[in-house]
Amino acid sequence: MNKLKSAAEIEQLRNNILSRRDPNRVCLVTSVGTCGLARGSDKVAEAIINELKNQGLSDSIDFRATACHGFCEIEPVVVIYPERILYQHVTCDDVPEIISESIMKKKIVERLLYTNPSIGQKIVHEQDVLFYKKQNRLLLDNIRLIDPHKIEDYIALEGYTALAKAICKMEPEEIIEEIKKSGLRGRGGGGFLTGKKWESCSKAPAPDGIRYLICNADEGDPGAYMDRSLLEGSPHSVIEGMIIGAYGIGAPYGYIYVRHEYPLAIENLNIALNQAREHGLLGENILGSGFDFEIIVSKGGGAFVCGESTALIASLEGKAGEPRPKHIHTVVSGLYDKPTAINNVESWANVPLIIRKGTDWYTKIGTEGSKGTKIFSLVGKINNTGLVEVPMGMPLREIIFDIGGGIPEGKEFKAVQTGGPSGGCIPESLIDLPVDYDKLYEVGSMMGSGGMIVMDENTCMVDVAKYFINFLTEESCGKCVPCREGLKQMLAILTDITEGNGNEGDVELLQELSAVIMDTALCALGSSAPNPVLSTIRYFRDEYDAHIRAKRCPAKVCKSLITFSINEQKCIGCRRCAKLCPQGAITGEKKQPHKIDAEKCVKCGICAENCKFDAITVY
Repeated sequence: MNKLKSAAEIEQLRNNILSRRDPNRVCLVTSVGTCGLARGSDKVAEAIINELKNQGLSDSIDFRATACHGFCEIEPVVVIYPERILYQHVTCDDVPEIISESIMKKKIVERLLYTNPSIGQKIVHEQDVLFYKKQNRLLLDNIRLIDPHKIEDYIALEGYTALAKAICKMEPEEIIEEIKKSGLRGRGGGGFLTGKKWESCSKAPAPDGIRYLICNADEGDPGAYMDRSLLEGSPHSVIEGMIIGAYGIGAPYGYIYVRHEYPLAIENLNIALNQAREHGLLGENILGSGFDFEIIVSKGGGAFVCGESTALIASLEGKAGEPRPKHIHTVVSGLYDKPTAINNVESWANVPLIIRKGTDWYTKIGTEGSKGTKIFSLVGKINNTGLVEVPMGMPLREIIFDIGGGIPEGKEFKAVQTGGPSGGCIPESLIDLPVDYDKLYEVGSMMGSGGMIVMDENTCMVDVAKYFINFLTEESCGKCVPCREGLKQMLAILTDITEGNGNEGDVELLQELSAVIMDTALCALGSSAPNPVLSTIRYFRDEYDAHIRAKRCPAKVCKSLITFSINEQKCIGCRRCAKLCPQGAITGEKKQPHKIDAEKCVKCGICAENCKFDAITVY
């Protein structure tokens, strides 16, 4: 095809695409992102295509395969446009009924509708689901309208118009100034002002004119998948943001450093890059401007520490992924010792929005010090698991209970951990805390890349601290002593506490070790690693004391500190527990009370989980 050479040609292409599309035409949409694929959405998509073909409807009804719409809990989903009728947990067997009833007869298949858990009401339309209604989906909403393999879908939604505006109507300095005025802060964890970073990079000495841009897609936080979803569903938004940034900074080359565990994101990204090149939006002489910029995809090896900027750069250079001291910042001397600007996926995806709609629009969203929206992966003990995008400053209560639907089985909310493994645990007493960079920091947590793990009343906070310290100990590169040895010692102390071997003074020793590691570690992995420990001590000190002094786990999680027994008054001798016990630790005659052999019991909890008569006591 002929390459686009001006803003006018992009607009003409967009109008041509829209002229061929009927907004009232029926379209079946299913999400085939990674989460959907795990539940068989690819097979549902294939079933839809085959059924439309078999019924001779392929020419009159459209089908679109998109990435995840965010509500992962109800996958696989099918949405019928233009009404946006939402069906959840769809199987291949449901497809003929959906087409024959909903498409041909205009009837609703009641059993496939989503049910609001709080009021038991069935919801017909996607936009009326509370999970979506309370969000502000600036970045995520377009995913439902885009087949990531078709650049036309992105262009139809004003894609690349921001690039045309930037290259054809703005000077590089104006682009940087616009991003500065927007107040956009890095969404990868540090929260540094993006415009200020770009300005420093553009002014850093580069005698040969070489500067680099890097998109950090090395998303390694447990439970986090915001970057993956954006790359899978809207790769062009990230590409467009990078090209705009490159023009502003004066960088001829860019890299996207993405986890090798994200094969679908990499596939969709490479397809999008090739399409952008074919249209003259990437490569040489972009839009006839004389500006050249190329993007290279580099797959990381899965090391969590490579999310840190200098470790990422070392990995890109083919070296061991280890951080270095930041006496000289990467914006001055980064990749191959050249000025380098690094932002994460979500940061780059925000750039086209800001350039296209302006800073006056963008700065009205969020709080004074945290502008725009933030995407969180809402996981853990929560009814509505998925990706949520909310304006900065939304209280935790609204995110967890309104959007998230509250805690399963009516259990009590206990805490939420934000900011990934190096974040802090925020207790129920702070449930009305507005979520932004500064407020989270004040309570001992952090924004991080956007992980949000919800915990209920059955969560042991000492065990949670041990889990995250164990993760960080394994992921530490080992280059600096405070992180390498300090985290090992913290893990050993926490392990002793959870196994009933804790001693008076252990908590104070954990606090002392934390202070040393935070002050002396080489990179952010080490300096922020103690946050889970310090925050759980700060808000749940009573649980540490119970483990150490009473040798008791209040949440009944730590196996060394709990005992299982059978209440003879409740046990009717059904033998269900005895049959399920993997150790053969339960004995007794049929219709007679049973007993648990404490020496054989491994405290797996299977008996308690499966007893229908509540006869298993855990203490």
